[in-house]
Amino acid sequence: MAQVMVRINGYAYTIGCKDGEEKHLQAMADEIEGRVGRAKALGSQSGEARMLVMAALLMADELHDMAIELRDAKAGRATPSDKAAQARLKRLAARAEDLAASVEGQ
Repeated sequence: MAQVMVRINGYAYTIGCKDGEEKHLQAMADEIEGRVGRAKALGSQSGEARMLVMAALLMADELHDMAIELRDAKAGRATPSDKAAQARLKRLAARAEDLAASVEGQ
């Protein structure tokens, strides 16, 4: 079993993976780091856990949209416009911020 040290939001994590999957694991960590950067750009910078939740929500939103687009493409329907996706992402970010604020207030 291989061990890979990845950096996410300035923190180092050692993660185990199957031999030969090291580059894939690093690529996934890089994707998460990109989402953390996007979360920071939205103004979310109060705590490691909150930042990772925001990054996870951004990734989940993208996966959800891709699943819908794939389903629609298989059915021969048009995919949503970029403007609609951007508006949805802004709404999701606002909801995530509200959720994070309510959790911090408890």
